[in-house]
Amino acid sequence: MKNYEKNLDEACAKFRKILEEQLTRVEDMKAQGDFTDYESLETIKIGVCGGDGIGPTITAEAERVLRFILDDLVKSGKITFVTIDGLTLENRIAALKAIPDDVMAALKACDIILKGPTTTPQKGSGMPNIESANVAMRKALDLFANIRPVKVPEEGINWTIFRENTEGGYAVGSSGFNVTEDLAVDFTVTTKQGSDRIARLAYDYARKNGLDRVSLVTKANVIKTTDGNFLEDCHKVAELYPEITTDEWYADIMTAKLIDKKRRRDFKVLLLPNLYGDIISDEAAEFQGGVGTAGCANIGKKYAMFEAIHGSAPRMVNEGRAQYADPCSMLRACVMLLSHIGYQDRADKLERALDICSFEEKKLVITGRPGGATCAEFGDYVMETLKSL
Repeated sequence: MKNYEKNLDEACAKFRKILEEQLTRVEDMKAQGDFTDYESLETIKIGVCGGDGIGPTITAEAERVLRFILDDLVKSGKITFVTIDGLTLENRIAALKAIPDDVMAALKACDIILKGPTTTPQKGSGMPNIESANVAMRKALDLFANIRPVKVPEEGINWTIFRENTEGGYAVGSSGFNVTEDLAVDFTVTTKQGSDRIARLAYDYARKNGLDRVSLVTKANVIKTTDGNFLEDCHKVAELYPEITTDEWYADIMTAKLIDKKRRRDFKVLLLPNLYGDIISDEAAEFQGGVGTAGCANIGKKYAMFEAIHGSAPRMVNEGRAQYADPCSMLRACVMLLSHIGYQDRADKLERALDICSFEEKKLVITGRPGGATCAEFGDYVMETLKSL
């Protein structure tokens, strides 16, 4: 048998460094304060970060609609918009960082971030192994909760998906290593603090919105330690909410039950670790019309970031079709942004306008190609609808 001592020593050293970083993160979580009180802020700074591909196009349109609905607050100085450039793929490759230092500093100078999609280089692409900008931002700003609502009233679907955002299989996604040419290792991370805070946020949401069921989704039957701990910690939080029913589902079965017309009406709030939450929330979005129709919130105690859940579609740009990109995902994210900073009436109004434009009147249809509405035309349609509400 080949002597692997050197390989094992190197692997142990790398593994130790990862563990040290995660233990430091645990201590940071223990020291955190309360959530930001936006009402108490003299000015709420919204950073607008376009990303790459179709990101700048749809993000600019979302900003235009936001400025329209927040016009009086912008004029009074309560809301300011800050343009943050530099999160393009080219800049990230040049800096060899998921988020260049100057961009990160600009993000941290804001209270809220409206972010367009970004491209993540994959293995074999010929590009550097740069971590996902989304993952890096969630970790740097500690945006631990990814929240994605899915509503299809005629199907009885009204789900809110709470995905833990900073742990699980994505926590150290770029830190895996090849122990030998035959053996590669990646990592899944779960902490008591991380599981507790996402569970509390999900159960608080259920209580405040009169929802009587939270469904925990894991693979704790197979991934017994990390998924098992997540499940145990969520159940401890569930004990504080006795009026809410808690049930358990394995991730593979949940993907099947979401298409079960009878069963899926029972689901209200879904609470999942990172990887399963990513997959199942994309599946769930298909019922609403696809990932292009769905936005999401990334919530932390100090910062919050709102974005589309789809990718940057570089092919649309390469084919000269970026102006036909669908802004609905970003506009749905803006609904969540407005709600988060305390303007629920305006959030409800924008959501109603989007429902009218997308599902009821449908005077304009976005196809992603010439012949369909452009991104700007749809934005105009939404603002005209807002005027009538």
